[in-house]
Amino acid sequence: MQRVVVDAAGRVVDPDVPLLHADDLGVLHGDGLFETMLVWDGRVCGTARHLRRLAWSAEPAGLPAVDVDHVARLVEIAAREWTSSAEGALRVVYTAGREGTAAPTLYVSISEVPERVEAARRDGVRAVSLPSAYRSGLAAQAPWLLAGVKSLSYASNVAALRHVQALGLDDAVFLSVDGTVLEGPRSSVVAVIGGALVTPRRDDGILPGTTQEAVFELAQQRGIASREESLHVNDLYDADEVWLLSSITLAARVRELDGRALNQTSVVGVAELARESAAS
Repeated sequence: MQRVVVDAAGRVVDPDVPLLHADDLGVLHGDGLFETMLVWDGRVCGTARHLRRLAWSAEPAGLPAVDVDHVARLVEIAAREWTSSAEGALRVVYTAGREGTAAPTLYVSISEVPERVEAARRDGVRAVSLPSAYRSGLAAQAPWLLAGVKSLSYASNVAALRHVQALGLDDAVFLSVDGTVLEGPRSSVVAVIGGALVTPRRDDGILPGTTQEAVFELAQQRGIASREESLHVNDLYDADEVWLLSSITLAARVRELDGRALNQTSVVGVAELARESAAS
């Protein structure tokens, strides 16, 4: 199984040799950002979108500005080193650096995509809705919560995934205290309603999904309506299609939510749009 690690200086380093210091604030406090991109057919998908989000996230996270061109070069170096025939998950990690210093930590790694990804693409997923502490408008009132930022403080998302796996399920959909649909622990929620692609409003504090954004742009070019609006779980129960979109899985259809079998007719080719937008 191949693994690639590139440090901030552009050096390809031994993936079995430790890279982080014990006092790195990314480890101690989750004080940092990350982006994950799919390496598919020899290319990195969506680099510009991901690095744009990374650069935007630095200010609300209180981190130094990101040198996007430099990070892009590190991504290119890592991609050249990836010789495996398997799909890869490329991660850019950017932390506040070591405790007591002002120098951020930056590195890029690639590892093989987990086996669950192909199963989710092929078979879809069984999911459950989970409550969260977010309410509509909270992101604007409490910017320190870093809603909409892909932060290394990811423990609650991982805990949610462990919880649903313990239930014998595959994934989750977070709901706000108002009952509106937010996002998945690692995905954007997209429903097909009346022939249109619908995703929750970004001002509800969700992470702006790069795959969702790319799919909506391509859909609009094809004359397929798309919009953001508040959704409730009942809207998902009644939708023509419900999908979880993410950079690595691309598109996983939700075939069951909260024990209810969802509609499995195909109105819009969401999976095809996701694959095509990733390949463009």
